[in-house]
Amino acid sequence: MCGRFALTLPPDAMAQLFDAVPGNDLPDVPNYNVCPTNNVHVIRSDEGQRRLDAMRWGFIPHWYKYPNDGPLLINARAETIAEKPAFKSACRARRCLVPASGFYEWTKDPDSKRLPWYIHPTDGPVLAMAGIWQDWERDGQALRTCAIVTTAANKTMARLHHRMPVILAEKDWSKWLGEEGHGAATLMTAPPEDAVTAYRVDPAVNSNRAHGAQLIDPLPMESEG
Repeated sequence: MCGRFALTLPPDAMAQLFDAVPGNDLPDVPNYNVCPTNNVHVIRSDEGQRRLDAMRWGFIPHWYKYPNDGPLLINARAETIAEKPAFKSACRARRCLVPASGFYEWTKDPDSKRLPWYIHPTDGPVLAMAGIWQDWERDGQALRTCAIVTTAANKTMARLHHRMPVILAEKDWSKWLGEEGHGAATLMTAPPEDAVTAYRVDPAVNSNRAHGAQLIDPLPMESEG
């Protein structure tokens, strides 16, 4: 799964990297502890033009009467996304990219203490995670929301967790965004084993209130390739 991530790339750099027009009111960066229900940066395609927009991380199906009317849908499983009533329409027509400098995952020690890990791209400044988005409006309240698509972990991630985000190579961005017709379903797989690197970080990130660049510093003697 993906339940917390970091983003350090400035909006202008993201706009250039993804060839997207930046919107207004984008979330502040750097943010080393992006949490569910935060606004996040999202790239979507709108009538042939890519846009860099802000969306609430936490997909709200159209039938929710209010934002917390059901489970908080921050992830969508690749294996069932095309069948789930909440996601199937967005999977067909509203796909997006969610950029991240890296994301967090947790293991446990023998005493069940949560041990955080930071997973980041082996090469390059950013991961492009596959996402879907949904507009929700009720009683004058309007939100644009998104979820991150997850799949079975590759070998690097499997040591930490059995799930991971779908991470898209640059050559696949257009297909996922619907700019090249059909075939996006074939992209919902784990990236190559060497695409990401993981290392232990300080348990301070266990708190969703923690912030600062030190959250992604590797613990001494704990780095993993």
